[in-house]
Amino acid sequence: MTITLVAKEHLKKAEQEKILILLDKQVEAWNEGNLEKFMETYWKNEQLVFVGSRGPTYGWQATLESYKRGYPDKKAMGKLKFDILDISKIDKHSVFVIGRFDLDRESGDLAGHFTLVIQKIKGEWKIISDHSSAEN
Repeated sequence: MTITLVAKEHLKKAEQEKILILLDKQVEAWNEGNLEKFMETYWKNEQLVFVGSRGPTYGWQATLESYKRGYPDKKAMGKLKFDILDISKIDKHSVFVIGRFDLDRESGDLAGHFTLVIQKIKGEWKIISDHSSAEN
């Protein structure tokens, strides 16, 4: 078997900064307790997919409703922090992000990792796929 290694193509600094701003907006909205604002960073489309502990959720509205069930108020949401571990270019309009989340809550802290596919749609970066897994 032959394995071919391809050099990772890096994002231009300006585009990487836009991705980081998008992720900062998520953290800011979450910490405000504003799930609707948090969801503005996602692709508002039925093809959006979020994969969590309960399996995949398809669609923007279904994802919002799932968040509302799991985090019914600001107290349940707690304080969110991201550490971005890697941003890799997939193609001209798509990137793959690996990160860590830490959620500080009165009901018990939660931490884990996430992978995102973020795509430029109509000139704006939007999350089209999110897989988040909490640590035990």
